[in-house]
Amino acid sequence: MSSHMDQMIAEFEKFGARIRQAEARFAGVSDMGERVAQVESVATSPDRNVTVVAGAGGMVTDIRLAPGAMRLGPAELSATIMTALREAVAGAARQQAGIVDEVFGGAFGVNTSEQVRQAQAEAFGTPEDRAASQDETSSSRRRPTPSDDDDFDQDTIYGR
Repeated sequence: MSSHMDQMIAEFEKFGARIRQAEARFAGVSDMGERVAQVESVATSPDRNVTVVAGAGGMVTDIRLAPGAMRLGPAELSATIMTALREAVAGAARQQAGIVDEVFGGAFGVNTSEQVRQAQAEAFGTPEDRAASQDETSSSRRRPTPSDDDDFDQDTIYGR
């Protein structure tokens, strides 16, 4: 009977160790939520006329137009805004995927970042290596302030 009891205690200890492992893996979930909430991706058009900022979930949090943007024709301005918007939202999605990978990737053997890059490459015709390099630059950017660049007006398109 002692052998049986020892075996049950050993099984219980294994079970307890698995529970502690699961708790350790999921301990980062609340931190992950906070980090995802802080995601910010900034995309500026090559001519610096349009800057778009996107946050968690791809929510656009700011659109800034330089005075030169007003000299563009409606079709060109619209296309420039849409391109910057797509880049900012895609950058935010890549950042979020990176956070998910840090917390869960190793535990579950998933590579969410790679899946997002592939999906974006297919959707936008963007080479994956370009998306990866955009990810590196956008994650190190901070949200521009009006004093960061003389080209940008003090007001957003919504006014203040």
